[in-house]
Amino acid sequence: MSEKYTSVILSNICVIEDDNGNILVQDRKRKDWPGITFPGGHVEDKETLEESVIREVKEETGLDIAKPLLCGIMEWPWDDGKSRYLAMVYKCKDFKGQLKDSAEGHLFWIKKEDLFSYQLSTDTDKIFAISQSRDF
Repeated sequence: MSEKYTSVILSNICVIEDDNGNILVQDRKRKDWPGITFPGGHVEDKETLEESVIREVKEETGLDIAKPLLCGIMEWPWDDGKSRYLAMVYKCKDFKGQLKDSAEGHLFWIKKEDLFSYQLSTDTDKIFAISQSRDF
């Protein structure tokens, strides 16, 4: 690859809010990124960014979301030292379905203001701040 190009891994993460000031969090089971965070995952081939966040939320929570709002991008260097890992940070209030845990972790609702009283995954605080930077 030419020096003007960088390999990018695309992903998404979504802060789901209800009408009572609660947010949906996930207590991750995986040892590579433990703690409280939000549902999300990788963008698959030939999938739009919005399609990917809708699919990932469904897979990890059982919820069907609509009209996710893109709030910003979180970026991390990748382990190979040559790539970037980009997560599109969304938030959403429009959802339906039955909440169910997945292999990713246990899900539960908390008040937004209580988020920082939990053991957070790496950069969950930054992801949450990005999600709060835009109004519905």
